[in-house]
Amino acid sequence: MAKTAAGNANQNHGSRTSVRIVVAGDRGTGKSSLIVTAAAENFPANVPPLLPPTRLPEDFYPERVPITIIDTSSRPEDNGKVAEDLKGADAVVLTYACDQPQTLDRLSNFWLPKLRQLEVRVPVIVVGCKLDLRDENQQVSLEQVMSPIMQQFREIETCIECSAFKHIQIPEVFYYAQKAVLHPTAPLFDQETQTLKDQCVRALKRIFILCDHDRDGALSDAELNDFQVKCFNAPLQPSEIVGVKRVVQEKLPEGVNERGLTLTGFLFLHALFIEKGRLETTWTVLRKFGYNNDIRLADELIPSLPKRTPDQSVELTNEAIDFLSATFNLFDNDGDGALRPRELEELFSTAPASPFSEVPYKDAEERNAFGGLSLDGFLSQWALMTLLNPASTMENLIYIGYAGDVSSAIRVTRRRRSDRKKQLSERNVFQCFVFGPKKAGKSALLDSFLGRPFSDNYYPTTEERHAVNVVDQPGGIKKTLVLREIPEDGVSKLLSSKEALAACDIAVFVHDSSDEFSWKRATELLVEVASHGENTGFEVPCLIVAAKDDLDSFPLAIQHSTRVSQDMGTEAPIPISTKLGDFNNVFRKIVSAAEHPHLSIPETETGRSRKQYHRLINRSLMFVSVGAAVAIVGLAAYRVYAARKNASS
Repeated sequence: MAKTAAGNANQNHGSRTSVRIVVAGDRGTGKSSLIVTAAAENFPANVPPLLPPTRLPEDFYPERVPITIIDTSSRPEDNGKVAEDLKGADAVVLTYACDQPQTLDRLSNFWLPKLRQLEVRVPVIVVGCKLDLRDENQQVSLEQVMSPIMQQFREIETCIECSAFKHIQIPEVFYYAQKAVLHPTAPLFDQETQTLKDQCVRALKRIFILCDHDRDGALSDAELNDFQVKCFNAPLQPSEIVGVKRVVQEKLPEGVNERGLTLTGFLFLHALFIEKGRLETTWTVLRKFGYNNDIRLADELIPSLPKRTPDQSVELTNEAIDFLSATFNLFDNDGDGALRPRELEELFSTAPASPFSEVPYKDAEERNAFGGLSLDGFLSQWALMTLLNPASTMENLIYIGYAGDVSSAIRVTRRRRSDRKKQLSERNVFQCFVFGPKKAGKSALLDSFLGRPFSDNYYPTTEERHAVNVVDQPGGIKKTLVLREIPEDGVSKLLSSKEALAACDIAVFVHDSSDEFSWKRATELLVEVASHGENTGFEVPCLIVAAKDDLDSFPLAIQHSTRVSQDMGTEAPIPISTKLGDFNNVFRKIVSAAEHPHLSIPETETGRSRKQYHRLINRSLMFVSVGAAVAIVGLAAYRVYAARKNASS
């Protein structure tokens, strides 16, 4: 497998079309001579102090990627230009002179720290020039000299010594530099622990599973050969297959079993290739399966999202839900109807990471006492991700084995404006914005939605937070509800955007029913949101939730709430007590209101006046139109009459 990889790696260097290598180092270390000798293949008699950019043609190395080499000045007044060149490098060649030990010390005392200071995060090739001038009495091992420096500066990819005068290892310098760019070590291998990095293991595991067609946990000889042909365009001879498995089995007995090469053996082979400097083998495999240099699927493998308006959302299709349900059952190893953290991690072990381990998805779903995730909770998380970031949904579906065209996994919903006209929403996922003043009970509402126990401790919400769960509707229908808590301090920022409410199916305004100020502030927020909807055309149904119903209501609470509800055309506040667990079917009522988006839309006084004005204008236009029509008819009748009179005369 390794033999064939080397011959075909030239076609698998990612999307790179050129490589820019910057050569830096102290004065007199041989930078310019190194560059001229590499380009002209002859040692120059006279070398200028600073060379112009030098280009090596694409056929100079087997990779067939052209190289541009940038020489740098040693004059102090050019430090700014040197820094600029280093920042634009794909790789840096740092030179020292083999006959000047102090220039080697300068690498760790000046040049390597300088690269870190400039935040130049590219491979570094350390090159000892003027090898022919080294004192024969001071011969030292390059590995012995460079090992401490490489331990301190992990960005050093390779060390090599050369002689431009005697033309020793000159082409190799820029070959290693190019190779470090096209086939970088850092994403694949941890030099300190001498192991494959987790991201690399995850990608190779996915590739192994894709190649294990019979899903028996091992690559048979036929599967191994298919893999070889796909990646390297040439089959393996039977003797080569035997040889590969023998190498693995000698070092790692569990790497091969009676069915073939196991995942452990597959990973061991790649670690072996990398240790032997054959990174192009692993990179060829990764790129053949669509991975980029960040070991993520290349952008072109993720279908473009369908065009949609701001008031359209994206949902999973039934096909995707069926796939996710089957995947859930496959990884529910103990059959308890829930994915424990370990099982969930295994499910995403072929993805770069679990997408649900970070906000806004982390802690946004209901879990059982053991941290397990039910099927409804699992599907809810996917529904939330599809709503907020459908591209991430498609990418992660590919990672976990979705077969076929992943664009069939999502669908764009009908516009909310059309839903209002049709007086019914056919969506399966509704997003509810939760507004309210501080200490009103917004977070407690979200916690109760996720089945979490009530807590008397108050922790102010400073960032937006999501909670998602399935709500059972009458008739056995399931809908997914996403609650998005908007901190009071974040309302103004949210509403600064014209399309702020476009993604909102319904808004809920929570207030502390025992606190009159809380009620007033919630009312102000209701008017603010309703006004924004009227001004932008993104009106949304609104419900009022009177939280903390276990406490005594403030005086005149019923009177005030009744007046506001009647004035604005909304339903009466829904009383709940998260402390007592009395939710008054609030989540079902939220979904029902979202399903009928033409109802429960509040109307402000300004909005009402605007509507009356438009009605008056329309009525006036109608009268003008009727009057004009009568005048036209009259004029036509007069012309007929006049024509007849003239004819009779």
